[in-house]
Amino acid sequence: MAQYLVGSRASNLARAQVREYLRPLRERFPAVTFTHRVIVEGGDKDRKSLLSNVSAVSGGSAFSSEQEAALSRGDVDTVVHSLKDLPTSNPPGLVLLPPPGREEVADALCGSTLSGLRKGAKVGTGAPRRVAQLLAVRPDLHIVPIRGNVPPRLKKIETEGLDAVVLAVAGLRRLGLEDAIGEVLPLDLFPPSPGQGALGIQVREDSATLREILSTAGDLAVDAQVRAERAFLAELHGGCSVPVGAYAETMPGGELRLFGQVTSLDGTERVSGSRSGPAAEPEKLGAALAAELVGQGARSILDAVRAATAVS
Repeated sequence: MAQYLVGSRASNLARAQVREYLRPLRERFPAVTFTHRVIVEGGDKDRKSLLSNVSAVSGGSAFSSEQEAALSRGDVDTVVHSLKDLPTSNPPGLVLLPPPGREEVADALCGSTLSGLRKGAKVGTGAPRRVAQLLAVRPDLHIVPIRGNVPPRLKKIETEGLDAVVLAVAGLRRLGLEDAIGEVLPLDLFPPSPGQGALGIQVREDSATLREILSTAGDLAVDAQVRAERAFLAELHGGCSVPVGAYAETMPGGELRLFGQVTSLDGTERVSGSRSGPAAEPEKLGAALAAELVGQGARSILDAVRAATAVS
Protein backbone atom coordinates (compact mmCIF):
# COMPACT_ATOMS: atom_id res chain seq x y z
CA MET A 1 0.00 0.00 0.00
CA ALA A 2 1.40 3.38 -1.02
CA GLN A 3 1.65 6.02 1.71
CA TYR A 4 2.20 9.74 1.25
CA LEU A 5 2.67 12.64 3.66
CA VAL A 6 0.73 15.80 2.78
CA GLY A 7 2.01 19.06 4.26
CA SER A 8 0.18 22.32 4.93
CA ARG A 9 0.13 25.29 7.27
CA ALA A 10 -1.42 24.86 10.70
CA SER A 11 -4.49 27.10 10.34
CA ASN A 12 -8.04 25.79 10.30
CA LEU A 13 -8.32 27.03 6.73
CA ALA A 14 -5.21 25.12 5.65
CA ARG A 15 -6.58 21.96 7.29
CA ALA A 16 -9.94 22.46 5.56
CA GLN A 17 -8.18 22.83 2.22
CA VAL A 18 -6.29 19.58 2.74
CA ARG A 19 -9.54 17.76 3.56
CA GLU A 20 -11.18 19.28 0.49
CA TYR A 21 -8.30 18.19 -1.72
CA LEU A 22 -7.87 14.68 -0.34
CA ARG A 23 -11.54 13.69 -0.17
CA PRO A 24 -11.94 12.74 -3.87
CA LEU A 25 -8.43 11.31 -4.06
CA ARG A 26 -9.11 8.93 -1.16
CA GLU A 27 -12.27 7.78 -2.90
CA ARG A 28 -10.49 7.37 -6.23
CA PHE A 29 -7.44 5.57 -4.76
CA PRO A 30 -8.62 3.56 -1.73
CA ALA A 31 -5.36 1.61 -1.61
CA VAL A 32 -3.33 4.80 -1.10
CA THR A 33 -2.89 6.31 2.36
CA PHE A 34 -2.58 10.09 2.66
CA THR A 35 -1.46 11.43 6.05
CA HIS A 36 -1.60 15.13 6.88
CA ARG A 37 1.40 16.84 8.50
CA VAL A 38 1.36 20.44 9.77
CA ILE A 39 4.30 22.75 9.01
CA VAL A 40 4.54 26.10 10.84
CA GLU A 41 5.47 29.04 8.62
CA GLY A 42 7.31 32.26 9.49
CA GLY A 43 4.19 34.31 8.86
CA ASP A 44 2.31 32.16 11.38
CA LYS A 45 5.02 32.45 14.04
CA ASP A 46 5.37 36.23 13.67
CA ARG A 47 1.97 37.93 13.59
CA LYS A 48 3.24 41.47 14.21
CA SER A 49 5.97 42.23 11.66
CA LEU A 50 5.28 43.34 8.11
CA LEU A 51 4.94 40.32 5.83
CA SER A 52 7.65 41.77 3.57
CA ASN A 53 10.04 41.70 6.55
CA VAL A 54 9.06 38.14 7.47
CA SER A 55 9.62 37.09 3.87
CA ALA A 56 13.04 38.72 3.85
CA VAL A 57 14.06 36.77 6.97
CA SER A 58 12.80 33.47 5.53
CA GLY A 59 14.45 34.10 2.17
CA GLY A 60 11.15 33.48 0.37
CA SER A 61 7.44 33.68 1.13
CA ALA A 62 6.20 34.20 4.68
CA PHE A 63 3.56 31.53 4.08
CA SER A 64 5.32 28.92 1.95
CA SER A 65 9.09 28.80 2.53
CA GLU A 66 9.09 26.28 5.40
CA GLN A 67 6.70 23.98 3.52
CA GLU A 68 8.80 24.13 0.36
CA ALA A 69 11.93 23.36 2.37
CA ALA A 70 10.22 20.36 4.00
CA LEU A 71 9.13 19.11 0.60
CA SER A 72 12.62 19.50 -0.85
CA ARG A 73 14.13 17.58 2.10
CA GLY A 74 11.63 14.76 1.70
CA ASP A 75 9.93 15.39 5.05
CA VAL A 76 6.62 15.45 3.16
CA ASP A 77 5.66 14.19 -0.29
CA THR A 78 3.37 17.01 -1.40
CA VAL A 79 2.12 20.33 -0.03
CA VAL A 80 -1.33 21.89 -0.32
CA HIS A 81 -0.95 25.69 -0.36
CA SER A 82 -3.27 28.60 -0.92
CA LEU A 83 -1.96 29.38 -4.40
CA LYS A 84 -2.01 33.12 -3.79
CA ASP A 85 0.65 32.62 -1.08
CA LEU A 86 3.15 31.02 -3.46
CA PRO A 87 5.91 32.97 -5.22
CA THR A 88 5.65 32.91 -9.00
CA SER A 89 8.77 30.73 -9.35
CA ASN A 90 9.33 27.24 -7.94
CA PRO A 91 12.46 26.22 -6.02
CA PRO A 92 14.70 23.84 -8.01
CA GLY A 93 13.30 20.32 -8.08
CA LEU A 94 9.72 21.33 -7.19
CA VAL A 95 6.75 21.68 -9.56
CA LEU A 96 3.16 22.89 -9.36
CA LEU A 97 0.37 20.61 -10.54
CA PRO A 98 -2.94 21.78 -12.04
CA PRO A 99 -5.22 22.81 -9.15
CA PRO A 100 -8.51 21.02 -8.46
CA GLY A 101 -11.32 23.40 -9.36
CA ARG A 102 -11.52 26.81 -7.72
CA GLU A 103 -13.55 28.61 -5.09
CA GLU A 104 -14.94 32.12 -5.55
CA VAL A 105 -12.04 34.47 -6.43
CA ALA A 106 -13.43 37.71 -4.97
CA ASP A 107 -12.82 39.52 -1.69
CA ALA A 108 -15.61 40.27 0.75
CA LEU A 109 -16.32 43.09 3.16
CA CYS A 110 -17.44 41.63 6.48
CA GLY A 111 -19.34 43.71 9.02
CA SER A 112 -20.82 46.18 6.56
CA THR A 113 -21.27 47.07 2.92
CA LEU A 114 -19.15 49.72 1.18
CA SER A 115 -22.05 52.14 0.93
CA GLY A 116 -23.00 51.40 4.53
CA LEU A 117 -19.62 52.42 5.95
CA ARG A 118 -19.71 55.77 7.74
CA LYS A 119 -17.24 58.48 6.74
CA GLY A 120 -13.87 57.72 8.35
CA ALA A 121 -14.90 54.16 9.18
CA LYS A 122 -12.20 51.80 10.47
CA VAL A 123 -11.61 48.86 8.14
CA GLY A 124 -9.16 46.10 8.97
CA THR A 125 -6.78 44.49 6.47
CA GLY A 126 -3.05 43.80 6.35
CA ALA A 127 -2.74 43.36 2.56
CA PRO A 128 -1.28 46.32 0.60
CA ARG A 129 -3.46 45.41 -2.39
CA ARG A 130 -6.65 45.59 -0.32
CA VAL A 131 -5.54 48.81 1.37
CA ALA A 132 -4.83 50.46 -1.98
CA GLN A 133 -8.08 49.29 -3.56
CA LEU A 134 -10.17 50.44 -0.61
CA LEU A 135 -8.57 53.90 -0.59
CA ALA A 136 -9.05 54.23 -4.35
CA VAL A 137 -12.80 53.86 -3.85
CA ARG A 138 -13.19 55.36 -0.35
CA PRO A 139 -10.25 57.68 0.47
CA ASP A 140 -12.00 58.70 3.68
CA LEU A 141 -11.57 55.27 5.27
CA HIS A 142 -9.17 54.66 8.15
CA ILE A 143 -7.33 51.41 7.43
CA VAL A 144 -6.26 49.37 10.46
CA PRO A 145 -3.48 46.80 9.85
CA ILE A 146 -4.51 43.32 11.03
CA ARG A 147 -2.89 39.90 10.68
CA GLY A 148 -3.82 36.35 11.63
CA ASN A 149 -6.12 33.55 10.62
CA VAL A 150 -9.65 34.14 9.34
CA PRO A 151 -11.72 33.69 12.57
CA PRO A 152 -9.47 35.97 14.69
CA ARG A 153 -9.56 38.65 12.00
CA LEU A 154 -13.35 38.47 11.93
CA LYS A 155 -13.45 38.78 15.70
CA LYS A 156 -11.43 42.01 15.56
CA ILE A 157 -14.62 43.77 14.41
CA GLU A 158 -15.73 43.41 18.03
CA THR A 159 -12.45 43.32 19.95
CA GLU A 160 -10.84 46.31 18.18
CA GLY A 161 -13.97 48.30 17.38
CA LEU A 162 -13.63 47.96 13.62
CA ASP A 163 -16.48 48.77 11.29
CA ALA A 164 -15.48 46.01 8.86
CA VAL A 165 -12.69 43.72 7.71
CA VAL A 166 -11.76 42.46 4.24
CA LEU A 167 -11.33 38.72 3.71
CA ALA A 168 -11.34 36.31 0.78
CA VAL A 169 -14.72 34.79 0.01
CA ALA A 170 -12.98 31.46 -0.62
CA GLY A 171 -11.61 31.23 2.91
CA LEU A 172 -14.91 32.20 4.47
CA ARG A 173 -16.76 29.55 2.48
CA ARG A 174 -14.25 26.83 3.23
CA LEU A 175 -14.62 27.55 6.94
CA GLY A 176 -18.42 27.74 6.83
CA LEU A 177 -18.36 31.47 7.66
CA GLU A 178 -20.16 32.75 4.57
CA ASP A 179 -22.87 34.34 6.77
CA ALA A 180 -20.26 36.89 7.88
CA ILE A 181 -20.13 38.43 4.39
CA GLY A 182 -21.64 41.90 4.21
CA GLU A 183 -20.82 42.43 0.54
CA VAL A 184 -18.86 40.59 -2.12
CA LEU A 185 -16.61 43.31 -3.55
CA PRO A 186 -16.90 43.92 -7.33
CA LEU A 187 -14.06 42.39 -9.31
CA ASP A 188 -13.61 45.39 -11.61
CA LEU A 189 -12.68 47.59 -8.63
CA PHE A 190 -11.23 44.94 -6.31
CA PRO A 191 -9.45 42.32 -8.45
CA PRO A 192 -8.01 39.63 -6.13
CA SER A 193 -4.51 38.33 -5.59
CA PRO A 194 -3.44 36.20 -8.56
CA GLY A 195 -4.40 32.61 -7.80
CA GLN A 196 -6.91 33.52 -5.08
CA GLY A 197 -9.49 30.79 -4.47
CA ALA A 198 -7.28 28.07 -5.96
CA LEU A 199 -5.12 25.49 -4.22
CA GLY A 200 -1.41 25.24 -5.02
CA ILE A 201 -0.41 21.58 -5.21
CA GLN A 202 3.36 21.32 -5.05
CA VAL A 203 5.39 18.10 -5.45
CA ARG A 204 8.96 17.07 -6.15
CA GLU A 205 9.76 16.84 -9.82
CA ASP A 206 11.05 13.29 -9.48
CA SER A 207 7.92 11.94 -7.72
CA ALA A 208 6.56 10.29 -10.88
CA THR A 209 4.02 7.95 -9.26
CA LEU A 210 2.59 10.56 -6.90
CA ARG A 211 2.44 13.15 -9.68
CA GLU A 212 0.40 10.72 -11.76
CA ILE A 213 -2.02 10.12 -8.87
CA LEU A 214 -2.44 13.80 -8.02
CA SER A 215 -2.76 14.88 -11.64
CA THR A 216 -6.10 13.06 -11.83
CA ALA A 217 -7.54 15.78 -9.58
CA GLY A 218 -6.36 18.68 -11.73
CA ASP A 219 -8.69 21.06 -13.58
CA LEU A 220 -7.00 22.21 -16.80
CA ALA A 221 -9.32 25.21 -17.27
CA VAL A 222 -8.48 26.51 -13.79
CA ASP A 223 -4.82 25.76 -14.42
CA ALA A 224 -4.84 28.02 -17.48
CA GLN A 225 -6.55 30.78 -15.50
CA VAL A 226 -4.06 30.82 -12.64
CA ARG A 227 -1.07 30.48 -14.94
CA ALA A 228 -2.18 33.62 -16.78
CA GLU A 229 -2.67 35.50 -13.49
CA ARG A 230 0.70 34.40 -12.10
CA ALA A 231 2.49 35.23 -15.35
CA PHE A 232 1.00 38.73 -15.15
CA LEU A 233 2.30 39.09 -11.59
CA ALA A 234 5.71 37.64 -12.47
CA GLU A 235 6.15 40.05 -15.39
CA LEU A 236 5.52 42.95 -13.00
CA HIS A 237 7.97 41.43 -10.49
CA GLY A 238 5.23 41.50 -7.90
CA GLY A 239 4.46 39.56 -4.75
CA CYS A 240 2.22 39.72 -1.70
CA SER A 241 3.65 43.11 -0.67
CA VAL A 242 2.63 44.98 -3.84
CA PRO A 243 -0.90 46.12 -4.80
CA VAL A 244 -1.41 43.99 -7.91
CA GLY A 245 -4.74 42.31 -8.58
CA ALA A 246 -5.74 39.98 -11.40
CA TYR A 247 -8.28 37.37 -12.36
CA ALA A 248 -8.83 35.28 -15.46
CA GLU A 249 -12.02 33.65 -16.65
CA THR A 250 -12.66 31.03 -19.29
CA MET A 251 -15.05 32.37 -21.92
CA PRO A 252 -17.79 30.27 -23.61
CA GLY A 253 -15.64 29.82 -26.72
CA GLY A 254 -12.73 28.50 -24.67
CA GLU A 255 -10.60 31.67 -24.75
CA LEU A 256 -9.16 33.22 -21.62
CA ARG A 257 -10.00 36.76 -20.58
CA LEU A 258 -7.54 38.29 -18.11
CA PHE A 259 -8.17 41.48 -16.14
CA GLY A 260 -5.36 43.16 -14.19
CA GLN A 261 -4.90 46.22 -12.03
CA VAL A 262 -2.04 48.06 -10.31
CA THR A 263 -2.83 50.65 -7.63
CA SER A 264 -0.68 53.06 -5.63
CA LEU A 265 -0.56 52.50 -1.87
CA ASP A 266 -2.65 55.60 -1.18
CA GLY A 267 -5.18 54.72 -3.89
CA THR A 268 -4.64 57.92 -5.87
CA GLU A 269 -3.19 56.21 -8.94
CA ARG A 270 -4.64 53.17 -10.65
CA VAL A 271 -4.06 51.51 -14.02
CA SER A 272 -6.02 48.55 -15.29
CA GLY A 273 -6.81 46.65 -18.45
CA SER A 274 -7.95 43.37 -19.91
CA ARG A 275 -6.92 41.10 -22.76
CA SER A 276 -8.14 37.84 -24.25
CA GLY A 277 -6.12 35.03 -25.73
CA PRO A 278 -5.88 31.27 -26.29
CA ALA A 279 -6.16 29.14 -23.15
CA ALA A 280 -3.23 27.13 -24.49
CA GLU A 281 -0.93 30.17 -24.05
CA PRO A 282 -1.78 31.60 -20.61
CA GLU A 283 1.74 32.87 -19.84
CA LYS A 284 1.82 34.78 -23.11
CA LEU A 285 -1.50 36.42 -22.21
CA GLY A 286 -0.27 37.38 -18.74
CA ALA A 287 2.94 38.88 -20.09
CA ALA A 288 1.06 40.84 -22.77
CA LEU A 289 -1.35 42.40 -20.27
CA ALA A 290 1.52 43.28 -17.94
CA ALA A 291 3.30 45.04 -20.82
CA GLU A 292 0.12 46.96 -21.58
CA LEU A 293 -0.14 48.19 -17.98
CA VAL A 294 3.55 49.07 -17.89
CA GLY A 295 2.81 51.28 -20.87
CA GLN A 296 0.15 53.01 -18.76
CA GLY A 297 2.57 53.71 -15.90
CA ALA A 298 2.38 50.58 -13.77
CA ARG A 299 6.15 50.37 -13.40
CA SER A 300 6.48 53.80 -11.77
CA ILE A 301 3.61 52.98 -9.39
CA LEU A 302 5.26 49.73 -8.33
CA ASP A 303 8.69 51.34 -7.99
CA ALA A 304 7.15 53.90 -5.62
CA VAL A 305 5.47 51.11 -3.65
CA ARG A 306 8.74 49.21 -3.26
CA ALA A 307 10.59 52.34 -2.21
CA ALA A 308 7.95 53.13 0.43
CA THR A 309 7.99 49.53 1.68
CA ALA A 310 11.80 49.52 1.93
CA VAL A 311 11.75 52.71 4.00
CA SER A 312 9.06 51.35 6.38
